[in-house]
Amino acid sequence: MSKAPQDILEALHGQVAESLIEKIKTGEATASDLNVARQFLKDNGVEQLPTRDNETGKLVQSLPFDADEDDSQNIVPFSK
Repeated sequence: MSKAPQDILEALHGQVAESLIEKIKTGEATASDLNVARQFLKDNGVEQLPTRDNETGKLVQSLPFDADEDDSQNIVPFSK
């Protein structure tokens, strides 16, 4: 089986990105679409650390738990 030409692969990559962006912008994205977008970003080395001023930080702040909570009381030891 022969490998697809680079220009075709690049065009496909661009179309996938554009399709995901459009679904997210219009609010039509399903949980599955968002997962595909997440994996697409991860596969392409795109990541963002949360700060108070970026969207990732705003998402973390909106979660229904405190990220700084001490969860040590919820740890259950396993016996060997």
